[in-house]
Amino acid sequence: MSILPDVLAHDLDIVFCGTAPGTASARQNAYYAGPGNAFWPTLFSVGLVPVALQPREFACVTRWKIGLTDLAKQAYGSDAKLSRAHFDVERFQSVIDAYRPRIVAFTSKRAALEFAGHAVEYGSLHKGGSTHFFVLPSPSGAARRYWSIEPWRELTRLRSSVCSGWTPLGCGE
Repeated sequence: MSILPDVLAHDLDIVFCGTAPGTASARQNAYYAGPGNAFWPTLFSVGLVPVALQPREFACVTRWKIGLTDLAKQAYGSDAKLSRAHFDVERFQSVIDAYRPRIVAFTSKRAALEFAGHAVEYGSLHKGGSTHFFVLPSPSGAARRYWSIEPWRELTRLRSSVCSGWTPLGCGE
């Protein structure tokens, strides 16, 4: 059984993919719920959603053509506690093949590395079929020393370029 359910639909612009839910997210049964996690404020500040959302509202993101999943669906905790065996790249690839989002945005280098099988940098990873793969710095408070909002702004620009008719929402920057 999954720690958190996938939030997916067809015709999504972006699916955010984390490594696994953190301990706070697992306890609260909500994506990116840890204290100091910048995910929800950043979605709003870069204009990916028009309203400031709270973690408990995670299921509503499909309204803005956004989805959520993790590479490790059966485990939770910090990246340091996860082994390669926790990651189900095959399941993730089948989800992407079934839903065909325009963009998959990994919310950490670790998630992107486990998917790609090699070291990655922030920004565009590659394009697989009609899906662009993108790597973001982790929004986790535990990863604050690696934080930069610029790749998130770059993701917003990518969305504008590959999703016809879409423009940044909310306060945007």
